[in-house]
Amino acid sequence: MIHGDDRSLQAARARAYALAESGQFDNSNAVQQALVAEGWSNAGRALDSDYARKAIGEKCRAAAKAH
Repeated sequence: MIHGDDRSLQAARARAYALAESGQFDNSNAVQQALVAEGWSNAGRALDSDYARKAIGEKCRAAAKAH
């Protein structure tokens, strides 16, 4: 069960990174809201760590500069 949970959290994080890189979001909170809207019920847990939020925020800023 733990491995399945890990995979679902990894999948949610991967989707969060893809959303952040799209250039459509300003920060990790906006990305988390988008994940929830897409039906990722584990979005909060997937983005629970400071590391994940910081990485997503950096991807959002980089994408904003590129667009």
